[in-house]
Amino acid sequence: MFSYKLTALVLAFMLGLPTLSVIANDTYEEDLPVLINDRLQVIETSLPVTVKAETAAVLAETAKSAILIDSGSGTVLYEKNSHERLAPASITKIMTMLLTLEAVDQGRIALKDEITISQRAASMGGSQMYMEQGEQQAVETLLKGMAIGSANDACVACAEYVAGTEEIFIEMMNKRARELGMEDTNFVNTNGLPAADHYTSAYDIGLMSKELLKHKIAHEWFNTWQTKVLVGLAGKKQTEFELTNTNRLIKLYPGANGIKTGFTQEAGYCLSGSATKGDLTLIAVVLGCDTTHHRWGETMKLLDYGFATCECAVIAKQGEALGRITVEKGSPMMINAIASSDISVLVKKGERDKVETTVVLFEKLKAPMEAGDQVGEVIAMKDGIEVGRYPLVADADIKIAGLHEIYIRMLRTLL
Repeated sequence: MFSYKLTALVLAFMLGLPTLSVIANDTYEEDLPVLINDRLQVIETSLPVTVKAETAAVLAETAKSAILIDSGSGTVLYEKNSHERLAPASITKIMTMLLTLEAVDQGRIALKDEITISQRAASMGGSQMYMEQGEQQAVETLLKGMAIGSANDACVACAEYVAGTEEIFIEMMNKRARELGMEDTNFVNTNGLPAADHYTSAYDIGLMSKELLKHKIAHEWFNTWQTKVLVGLAGKKQTEFELTNTNRLIKLYPGANGIKTGFTQEAGYCLSGSATKGDLTLIAVVLGCDTTHHRWGETMKLLDYGFATCECAVIAKQGEALGRITVEKGSPMMINAIASSDISVLVKKGERDKVETTVVLFEKLKAPMEAGDQVGEVIAMKDGIEVGRYPLVADADIKIAGLHEIYIRMLRTLL
């Protein structure tokens, strides 16, 4: 019996040599096979609710400009003068926080890094943490100062640490704004203190707010009502400074979880507010309200309207596997096709079950591949109409299998 198996192995080896030679040449040729280069466009969902004129008239009636969007898809549910260029006051800090957290994600800085406070940072007026020149504060503490207490000095300190100078950081702010599609925005400082030619719009604030909400760590700060931080020069007089959240929405509205207030005489009372109910997160932006009471009231009306008329059909959570694919000559041979981010479709209230999905995976994937390479898509349909398609990506790196590994696989198929 053993001799028969041995003979079969020898014959398999001899028969497989030509095939193995071809495989080896193909695997190690100069022009390595790569992942299909097709990139699938994400299609924005159509407006699920038409706002009637009489309804629109009573929403955000005292605000100069306003918008209501779905945080998941970016779908606009309501807008009023949403592209009008206005002074944003401290809502500017959304971009400052976003760039700082992106620098953390990229590994350029860390939340625990200690920043030495410059004379310029310490000299900021308005709302602040009252830090002294030369004292040191962690990046995370400064971000808390921005998110909770709207600290102007913390903005300058983070900007200088991330970019070297505040001026270079402001260039980064405007560059990132263009990348996000913010066409009605020009920043000239990091904190929103009154300045000529410093403006944005409700629509653009919605875009950067949506991006900031992707950073889960910030949610903890947005929802902190009060906390204390130690400020002052070490070895000298240090005091506990109490940060109180400027965003009363988190106390006034069930499910509220952000984001940023703003006020100057020029800008009026402003707010980018967010709230979550179930799987649906909405962002409401109001600019130029005449009183703080109207700021909260208009925001809550917008959120009430959104939650009353819309719901979210969840297709997949970030990292969820929706398929498994064989990779030719890959090591390992299989990868999972996962959602690169949370995937959901905004629909009218009561229509969640009408959303159907189809998963399409690329064929003939070849190594090498990297985690994050697109390997397919999930298509969402409602009432027979496509309402969105979203990329699926590889969950791991795939290397080219070695000769030995390829040969073992071939023998397994023959025996």
